[in-house]
Amino acid sequence: MSTTTTYTVTGMTCGHCESSIRAEVSQLPGVTGVDVSATTGVMAVTAENAISDADVIAAVDEAGYTAARS
Repeated sequence: MSTTTTYTVTGMTCGHCESSIRAEVSQLPGVTGVDVSATTGVMAVTAENAISDADVIAAVDEAGYTAARS
């Protein structure tokens, strides 16, 4: 059963920002989808099972942006 969690991401301005975040978060174990929008500042992460908010936030930080669970 998959779960989807939404986060607010700050610092994004373009498609390249979205791609960077998507690439980092997609590497987390169990993640099956990442939908991120620079326009809305919202990211939805779909995973096979519940995923750690800390892991997602750390991955976004690694990409150079800031995230918080919505």
